[in-house]
Amino acid sequence: MPTSIITTDDLREFRMELLDDIKQLLTKQSKGSLKKYLKSSEVMEMLQISPGTLQNLRINGTLPYTKVGGIIFYDSEEIHRVMLENRIHHKF
Repeated sequence: MPTSIITTDDLREFRMELLDDIKQLLTKQSKGSLKKYLKSSEVMEMLQISPGTLQNLRINGTLPYTKVGGIIFYDSEEIHRVMLENRIHHKF
């Protein structure tokens, strides 16, 4: 099996590419090109929760939502706010 040698120039190039990718993501986020409203399936995938758990979060008022024509939408900023408000800090 051939061995590859990574030089400091290779690492610099990788670093620059990584920084460019991060800048592009931040630019998209600041321009608001990330999705503002999410469907239930997207929220379940994002939070790694079941349909029943998502329904409970709606019923008990934890997660605000909007229903349009039978489709439930969630504001991505509201989800972020709920996550921050429910953050638990442990002291060790």
